[in-house]
Amino acid sequence: MAADLTAFGNWLAVPSVVCLWIALLLRAPGALRSPQQRGLWLAVATAAAAMTLNLPDVVTYAMRRGPDYAHAIGLTRNLIGVLSAGAVLYFVAATTRGRRLQLVSCVATAGWLAALLALDAAAPEHGSHTMPPVGDPVPSLAYWLVLISAHLAANTVCVALCWRYSRRTESRGLAAGLRLFGLGTALAGVFWFAYLLKGLFGSTWAMPALPLLMNLHGLLRAAAILVPTLFTFRRGAADIATAWRLWPLWRDLVQAVPHVALNKPRAGRVVELLWPPVPRNLLVYRKVIETRDAILILGEYVAPGALEQARGQVAGRGVPEQRRTAAALASVLREARQAKLDGLPGRPGEAAGLELPAAIQTTKADGDLADEAAFLVDVAQEYAAAAPAPSRK
Repeated sequence: MAADLTAFGNWLAVPSVVCLWIALLLRAPGALRSPQQRGLWLAVATAAAAMTLNLPDVVTYAMRRGPDYAHAIGLTRNLIGVLSAGAVLYFVAATTRGRRLQLVSCVATAGWLAALLALDAAAPEHGSHTMPPVGDPVPSLAYWLVLISAHLAANTVCVALCWRYSRRTESRGLAAGLRLFGLGTALAGVFWFAYLLKGLFGSTWAMPALPLLMNLHGLLRAAAILVPTLFTFRRGAADIATAWRLWPLWRDLVQAVPHVALNKPRAGRVVELLWPPVPRNLLVYRKVIETRDAILILGEYVAPGALEQARGQVAGRGVPEQRRTAAALASVLREARQAKLDGLPGRPGEAAGLELPAAIQTTKADGDLADEAAFLVDVAQEYAAAAPAPSRK
């Protein structure tokens, strides 16, 4: 059982490292431009580098090259690991705006690195750095205690603060990222605590599970830094769906009052979404604003009381209560659009017969674009449903 657990953990090493590097490459452009995300990206990058040097095949290759090569790889791996611990502390400090913690993380990291180099130089000649199941640690117990203390200190602080601030933040994306990062860091903390027990008391009961703990930690950290990408993708997919549903209503209204549109309608919905005339993140915003402006202008072609009359008519057709305002507005808009296209005179100003529904009034205190878009999607659906069927000859 223990051998199978170790084998599975070792098998997971390559997928874990690959996922880390893919996540790092995907997040690099945005993370390196953001001071708060830069520390997280650096923490994961240094952890990925250390885990790469700890891959079973890399360790085997270093051993075959000789003691000096194995020593260089082992020392480099541990130094990068300490840099990762310091970057974890720096990330937490940047996220929580803890200036003192940022300074402490930098000073502590420099101290840990200097101590490791000094202890490595003072130790007898040795090859790879290791904590064998049987025998003394190489190069020395003091060296490993410094290394373990660096990781445990950083991991403990990180887990505590990630948990605290994930419960306080109102951002779902930030909360999810902090919790995933904190969970991965907790697994790494268990990994190093098991090494501490081995170094101080010779306890080896947890050793078979250590490769699995470390590689699960890598997968969780990869997921943590991909959270903003996943939320951006989800938001983009939602915007595409909203723009797709709004397009028929927007196109018809803009045909009647073309001056409200920043750009002319494209040949079709697919073209509009594949090659939007505005930045993609502004596509829904422009559709909502232009549709609302068109409704305001077409309101001049609505007779007083027409909206209330239309609401009564849709109620008689069995339209659900929550959609009656949207259905009524769709009905009067279709008539107003036709009146505008036919060149009939409107009723400008106070004589206009259409008052905007509350969902799309610009005087709302919250100015929630999502609510406006959702209401206009309902209008677009009712507008399409009320369209006359094409004649058959």
